[in-house]
Amino acid sequence: MFHGRATSLPSHSRDDMKTIRSLIPYLWDWRGRVGAAMLALFLSKGANVAIPLVLKDIIDSLNASDGRQLVLPIVLLLAYGALRMSSSLFNELRDAIFARVRHGAMSKVSKRVLAHLHELSLRFHLDRKTGAITRDIDRGTRAVSSLLNYLVFSILPTLVEISMIAGILLWQYDIWFTIITVISVAMYMIFTFKITEWRMQFRIKMNEADSHANTLAVDSLINYETVKYFSNEDYEQQRYSKTVSQWEDAAVKSQTTLSTLNVGQSIIIATAVTLIMILASQGVVDGNMTLGDLVLVNAFLIQLFIPLNFLGIVYSQLKHALSDMDLMFKIIDERSEINDKPDATALQINEGEVRFEHVGFRYNEERNILNDIDFTIPPGQKIAVVGESGAGKSTLSRLLFRFYDVSKGRITIDGQDIRDVTQQSLRRAIGIVPQDTIMFNDTLYYNIAYAKPDASREDIIRAAELAHIDHFIQKLPDGYDTVVGERGLKLSGGEKQRVAIARTILKNPKIIVFDEATSSLDSKSEQIILDSLREVARNHTTLVIAHRLSTIVDADRILVMANGQIIEQGTHEELLTTNSHYASMWSLQQKQQDDEE
Repeated sequence: MFHGRATSLPSHSRDDMKTIRSLIPYLWDWRGRVGAAMLALFLSKGANVAIPLVLKDIIDSLNASDGRQLVLPIVLLLAYGALRMSSSLFNELRDAIFARVRHGAMSKVSKRVLAHLHELSLRFHLDRKTGAITRDIDRGTRAVSSLLNYLVFSILPTLVEISMIAGILLWQYDIWFTIITVISVAMYMIFTFKITEWRMQFRIKMNEADSHANTLAVDSLINYETVKYFSNEDYEQQRYSKTVSQWEDAAVKSQTTLSTLNVGQSIIIATAVTLIMILASQGVVDGNMTLGDLVLVNAFLIQLFIPLNFLGIVYSQLKHALSDMDLMFKIIDERSEINDKPDATALQINEGEVRFEHVGFRYNEERNILNDIDFTIPPGQKIAVVGESGAGKSTLSRLLFRFYDVSKGRITIDGQDIRDVTQQSLRRAIGIVPQDTIMFNDTLYYNIAYAKPDASREDIIRAAELAHIDHFIQKLPDGYDTVVGERGLKLSGGEKQRVAIARTILKNPKIIVFDEATSSLDSKSEQIILDSLREVARNHTTLVIAHRLSTIVDADRILVMANGQIIEQGTHEELLTTNSHYASMWSLQQKQQDDEE
């Protein structure tokens, strides 16, 4: 049960017509089918409205029959059956034609939403609530089908039928039949719309509680181990139960107020039917109308009020569908923070030189992250960045991948400002081994091959061998077909990092970033992986973000960061001789290692 107030979503509300207009482009490819379905709809309703007219003639002919006109009712009865069959036939034809439109629109919208989510910037995804957004998308795509169903199969047919019946009543009978019919329909619709609008507040509360509960449930399951570590099962259950109780209260109010709606509708229908039947009966008594006319009017009323009886439910569901679609289209309305320039070109990699030219960056006005960062990574060299947590080290890799744009200065690759090239070409040229490797809930083979889906099996196994994970995989019962679990939870931290290294080896980019790439490894495994990393980094431009200084002693240059600035730089030996910040960090880590040993 879940809709979210994800902080990333805009707070403004869209009007219903804007939401419907947003759907039109997704239907345009099937405009021919829509036209054919509308034609079938009008033919079906035309046949349906003609049925009471034929029924009137049948009754009148039978009432006046003297035995010599028997052939006339037979023809009318055949016409009656043909109209019944035609009404049903055209209805089914409309459904069959429109099925492709309905399901095609759902498919197209869901694809568009997912593609748009991948286009949105990292900032959006850091702020999002995954459980709420997935629920909004699920409800929104289903709402597309519901909306089209209600419009094409309920609302539009009802309006067509009302128009036809009102026209026949006005043409053939006293104007009061039309006046009572039009007034009762108008009162019915106004009452239904007003009460339904009032009831919508409970639906909105249901959606909010629904999505919030889903967010809590998903978060608690994703953080299953953390919940267990702190024995907080009851706490998580209480949070979830509280939100579900809010959903329950709103759901009960929504259901009970439905009774108010149904009672009011019944009173309006009963009053209208009684008045119409009194007029028709009086017309028969006065000789102005036949029994066939009485049956005709009664049949028309039945045909008219049966769909109207469901109008409240349809309108309510229509509003619910529009509300659900509104949340989904708000996601599509989100604009990406990072966009390619209209004239952006593909990155041209020659030597692979990376330059940070007086780069400054801040997430917002109150939080400055980097200040005047200026350094160059020459082609084929390894530059390491070290510093305390929060110094801004990992921000460098995010800026290089252009997950954010710099606030000041610029970043260039072979002299090309990364803001002037396409994001896809930029990211294809860079490989990364992150500190926290998130994996797909699929096989080991799939996760390694993800770097290059069209790679051969031999290349994938070779990458695993270079990352020193092939031996581990071969010992597993299912080998490369072993499923790693959600986010790779079935693997240890070190095993996940070796998969990340294998991915990078398979991708074989010109520029490589190692972001705390050995942080989850023990000392022995670290040395094995370091040998692999050195082999991978050979002849590549490499940026190493490290916490363990022992992993970067062979770097061509080491940058020491603190408070978003570079405070020292040089080789390992040069920095040790200065006896400053780097030397202090080295001494402290050596002492910790000695204590562990």
